[in-house]
Amino acid sequence: MSGGINAAFHMADVRNKRVTRRRAVAVGELIAGPVAYPLIVERRLPKGDALVMAEIAGLQGAKMASALMPLCHPLPLELVHVYCAPVPERQAIRVWCECASEARTGVEMEALAGVNAALLTLYDLSKPVEPALEISGIRLLFKEGGKSGLWLHPQGMDEGERERFKPRPQRGLDGARCAVVTLSDRASQGDYADQSGPRLVNGLQALGGDVQSVDILADGIEPLAGHLRALASAGVRLCLCTGGTGLGPRDLTPEALQALGGRSVDGLAQMVRSLSAQHTPLAWLSRAEVVQLDQMLVFALPGSPRAAGECMDILAPVLGHALAMMDGGNHATGGNA
Repeated sequence: MSGGINAAFHMADVRNKRVTRRRAVAVGELIAGPVAYPLIVERRLPKGDALVMAEIAGLQGAKMASALMPLCHPLPLELVHVYCAPVPERQAIRVWCECASEARTGVEMEALAGVNAALLTLYDLSKPVEPALEISGIRLLFKEGGKSGLWLHPQGMDEGERERFKPRPQRGLDGARCAVVTLSDRASQGDYADQSGPRLVNGLQALGGDVQSVDILADGIEPLAGHLRALASAGVRLCLCTGGTGLGPRDLTPEALQALGGRSVDGLAQMVRSLSAQHTPLAWLSRAEVVQLDQMLVFALPGSPRAAGECMDILAPVLGHALAMMDGGNHATGGNA
């Protein structure tokens, strides 16, 4: 055979994804029927306590996910919880598996593997007294973390599940007035179409922001500094600037923000650099800057379309909370606090 061989299957390449906190919860049920159900609940099955053994098996199943599924990434799981609960009205045992990790890819398969292992163990211990068993309703309940944030299964959750697992949607912008400014000599002269600004606009709108101003300015301290003061006076709460943060002689966006005389928010600027460095080490060359001017938060972000999109993903979980803090709101972390 001439030439190379292309594998029919391959693991997803996640090297360019950021490490983020990830969590997933899966659920499923064993329909035990009138004979097996009371024996399971009363822990009187011939083989022993099926509920305890199912929880142990679920833990092991979650940890073995990558060994069972060839294309599943092996992950360092930091949390595995397996819960079993009787459902009398259906004579069923409902099982949940919650998994969490800080990783470049999600833990959905681990949660699903844990549920399956627990349910199969319940089946194994129950079949001596009742062969007519049914495993059903296995699905992902929700997942959170990564670029997509919180995803909920369309079938939803009941109140008990919401209270137990407390899925955490990222805080939105709730109609906050926003602006986007692209800094580029060439784009301002019409030499090429701006692609970075539209990415930021889409990201802000996806968070519920009201983007009222989109502008392309030449590099330099002015007219950017004057434009930002006008935006703050007009009640804009959040302004994302893209471009002019490098080491070139015309890269002066950070100086424009410093000229505003506002409060520097160094932590957010460092977060942008640090998390961007998971995509490329060149992120450490960026002079990203964040300043609070009155009630407006201004970001100086890198200028490439890809970097702008990555920065939008990095900032999405904290922008709404930052605006709430500026308004004197709750400083609690997580959820919509």
